[in-house]
Amino acid sequence: MRALIFVLCLSVLAGCGKRVSVSDETGGEEHAAAGEAHPAKHIEPANVFEFSMEAQKRAGVRAEPIRPTQAKVMLRVTGSVQPIDSRIAHLRPLARGRVQDVLVKVGDRVEKNQVLAHFDNIEAGEVASQINVARAELQRLKIQHANAMRQAERARSLVSIGAAPAKDAEGAEAEARGMAELIRAQESTIEGLRVRMHRFGFAGSGDVSLSAVRAPFSGVVIKIEAAPGDAADPNSVLFSVADLSRVNLEGQVYEKDLGKIRRGQAMEISVEAYPKEIFRGRIAAIKDLLDPRTRTAGVRSEVDNPGGKLLLEMFATMIIPTEDLHAALTVPADAVQTVNRRQVVFVRHGELHFEAREVQTLGEGDRLEITAGLQEGEPVVVEGAFQLKSAFLAHELQPEHSHD
Repeated sequence: MRALIFVLCLSVLAGCGKRVSVSDETGGEEHAAAGEAHPAKHIEPANVFEFSMEAQKRAGVRAEPIRPTQAKVMLRVTGSVQPIDSRIAHLRPLARGRVQDVLVKVGDRVEKNQVLAHFDNIEAGEVASQINVARAELQRLKIQHANAMRQAERARSLVSIGAAPAKDAEGAEAEARGMAELIRAQESTIEGLRVRMHRFGFAGSGDVSLSAVRAPFSGVVIKIEAAPGDAADPNSVLFSVADLSRVNLEGQVYEKDLGKIRRGQAMEISVEAYPKEIFRGRIAAIKDLLDPRTRTAGVRSEVDNPGGKLLLEMFATMIIPTEDLHAALTVPADAVQTVNRRQVVFVRHGELHFEAREVQTLGEGDRLEITAGLQEGEPVVVEGAFQLKSAFLAHELQPEHSHD
């Protein structure tokens, strides 16, 4: 009897152990399947939340299975970030001199009027000497003019009492007027020399031979052709500074695709450094010259560069919508919401549960093409997505509950 009871217990325990093992294997397979279906971790338990039927009715939530529709073919062109020629300043000294020091390096961001280098301004020293000579001459002329004025006054006094002819007074007055004209001419010469000094960057007292090369606007130093000790003149380019608040995107389009694009056509630009951010621009130019080796023509677009995120020579993908159509999964633009700088749609799971699913999109307008994150037939919320976004954000803010 004891033997029989012992055998039965072993059988029960073995059966229990088998059920636990099957459960574990099934759970592992389910997690593996989920991982294969969504390698980018689009589905996470934290992304699924509950939204009551009453709240759904108030928000007007409606979901429908996503199906292929006719969408514009997007032409993908690889390009690079380049400066706009009209936004590049090539800085030259205004006078002959010798570079004393260089305060920046290639790639440095600089502000307007920031000093880039100092140089010993030989011409400024020469002009300063000319100003000193001109001032001395002006002082001499003023003394002579004062003497001439006294002579004219004396001559007028003598004429008034009949002690001298009138022509003597007229001659003395003419000489005084001539001296006044010389003074005005000398003052004009000095003012011209002062303006010249001001152009050299000297506006007051100090070492007039030391001048500065300054940035004309805020930008990035893209070239330096100066080193301490170099001789410089107005023909020498010392620095090149580019204003990168707006940049060019330059790419190459194959000959077979040139008929699909035109000037002024809108495009989207993406870069690997900011995969969740889209930059927008328009085709500014299509080169008339075809490269015979690659059978491509250059395409250029000007793009705003807020925050200077687009760096020179950075690779970019230019996405250009064409008039050609193809079958693609699309959703209304309002169905795509931005959550934590990610594009998200809401997928219905049953009557009360929804999942915030990260997706990748193409295009613009009323409908967006889904290129990753969804599969055909999945029920996507097409109305009331904004209200679901608010509910999802509130769900994320809730503290985690502990499980006993």
